Amino acid sequence: MASLLYVCVRPETGAADAEHASFRRALGVDVVDRLDLLHEPLAEAHLDRYRGVVIGGSPFNVTDVEKTPVQRRVEADLETLAHAAREQRIAAFFTCFSIGVLTRLLGGEVVTTMPEAASATVIETTPQGAVDPVFGPSGPALTVFTAHKESAATTPPGAVLLATNAACPVQAYRVGTHLYAAQFHPEPTPRDFADRMTFYRTTGYFDPAQFDAVQQEVLAASVTEGAALLRRFAELFG
Repeated sequence: MASLLYVCVRPETGAADAEHASFRRALGVDVVDRLDLLHEPLAEAHLDRYRGVVIGGSPFNVTDVEKTPVQRRVEADLETLAHAAREQRIAAFFTCFSIGVLTRLLGGEVVTTMPEAASATVIETTPQGAVDPVFGPSGPALTVFTAHKESAATTPPGAVLLATNAACPVQAYRVGTHLYAAQFHPEPTPRDFADRMTFYRTTGYFDPAQFDAVQQEVLAASVTEGAALLRRFAELFG
């Protein structure tokens, strides 16, 4: 059985390549295989081969009114991964767009009323997060990168809230023991995130006229605990 798999759901090849590299570095694992769901569907063999899966971000939104056949298949494949993690067949760490897929699957509501622009933000661990093996060692507060247009309205049924803040109350949760989900991006360094912004300059995550200023704020941020979360996930399930 192989160790970890990065599941890509980004249409932009350059951004996806960089995200893969970010996850590999943050996880602290030499080999992190890649499955690009936009070009290759999830197969039963993937669930049998890997112990842990990390799902990257995407410009897709669960609340999109019109969806391509590819987006619908991607969402269905992510739901299959979620079911497998709930059954402890595999461990999974959903991030960004995919937390919306999981929230909907659990019967929760995904809304567009609590977006966060591309920036570094402070999130706080809940009492449940403080004793969680992945989030607990990071302490009561950690700084992470966010950039999203939708989020969970409340913690979905069956999930345990791990991290929160005022701007987006559902920042991270856990389902059972093997399924984690984060609204934020745990893997990028400031340099990674600043570079990623170039692919999404005009897609609504920040004011394009303020690109240089936002990028400089990102580069000046001190963000390390997201990677620490992923390293602990890899130690537990890799």
